[in-house]
Amino acid sequence: MTYFTLPAALFLFQAGADNAAAPPTTDNGASMLQMITHIGPTAALVLLLLVVASLWSWAIIFSKNSTLKKANVQSRRFLRAFRKAGRLQEIAAVSDEFKPSPLVNVFDDVYDAYKRQTGGYGPPKNLSALERSAQSAASESITILEQRMTWLATIGSVSPFVGLFGTVMGIISAFLGLGMEGTATLRAVAPGVAEALITTAAGLVVAVPAVVAYNQFNARIREVAARMDDFTRELMNSMEEAAQPSEAGEAARGLHK
Repeated sequence: MTYFTLPAALFLFQAGADNAAAPPTTDNGASMLQMITHIGPTAALVLLLLVVASLWSWAIIFSKNSTLKKANVQSRRFLRAFRKAGRLQEIAAVSDEFKPSPLVNVFDDVYDAYKRQTGGYGPPKNLSALERSAQSAASESITILEQRMTWLATIGSVSPFVGLFGTVMGIISAFLGLGMEGTATLRAVAPGVAEALITTAAGLVVAVPAVVAYNQFNARIREVAARMDDFTRELMNSMEEAAQPSEAGEAARGLHK
């Protein structure tokens, strides 16, 4: 029994020594939360501003993404209905079903101008006026789609500087702690450095999604604007084709006089 108990005792002694030498495990999440709860008032104000900016930017991102998605889906459906229809009156009767589409705004303004010219029947009398109505409606639709985009640009550009302000104040706090302690110890500089790093990271976390969303939404809005230009030309071509038979008839009547 002695030959077996001695190795076992040595094994247990070595395991206990290894456990004593091993560093204690730390919970990084708890450590981060503890640092945040012990930051100074300036860093807390910076983090509060960044949290508000982040919530506002994400609200804009979700709202704008939903608006552009609906606009694209309804624009495709409206174009299919427009190309299948034989008369403008047929499109005007169902245009409200595709209302989130900016193409509907263009069509409605052009059709209203057309009705003022002709009463709703017959070829248009002034194509230039209809084209100006289409351009005005397209510009108004783009302006609506660009609403609150400046907030994303502002949050994306200002948030890193707000975080940098917290960084500077954290470094100042670290030097003040160093001066009060009189010696360069980790206990003296750790709180200030932690504040500086936390506010820097928070500024970047807020800024990056806002900048990415701003660039993506700008590209999608440009696509909508290009689609409206194409639809305006298609609509004007349809109007011009409707006007040509009347002009040919008037010219024939003039020759017979």
